[in-house]
Amino acid sequence: MENQTHQTTATAVRPFRVDLPEEAIAELRRRIAATRWPSRELVTDRSQGVQLATIQELARYWANDYDLRRGEARLNALPQFVTEIDGVDIHFIHVKSRHADALPLIVTHGWPGSVIELLDSAGPRGWPAST
Repeated sequence: MENQTHQTTATAVRPFRVDLPEEAIAELRRRIAATRWPSRELVTDRSQGVQLATIQELARYWANDYDLRRGEARLNALPQFVTEIDGVDIHFIHVKSRHADALPLIVTHGWPGSVIELLDSAGPRGWPAST
């Protein structure tokens, strides 16, 4: 009986909110800045993987330009939840349609994707008023 109670609690749908501590953001930026870069690739195309200049520009963007607080606010503007499936916490956003007779739509992503890639599909831009 005790195991069944734990399982029910673990699989319950729980509210979720992104709350990034300022120290974690500072640590992320510090770690990006401290990256030890490999030598430049030996070819001029991507046959050896992502080119050094590309990955350095991406790291610079994440360390200096990306607004983590804006991303946090975008996510927190939507109703977020977590539930456990097969021992793994699954994060999801539950946005109800404005139309009472609307069919449910489940949009998922895979690794290494993110729910952030799907945010534009929720809300007025994703669901026009007239169908």
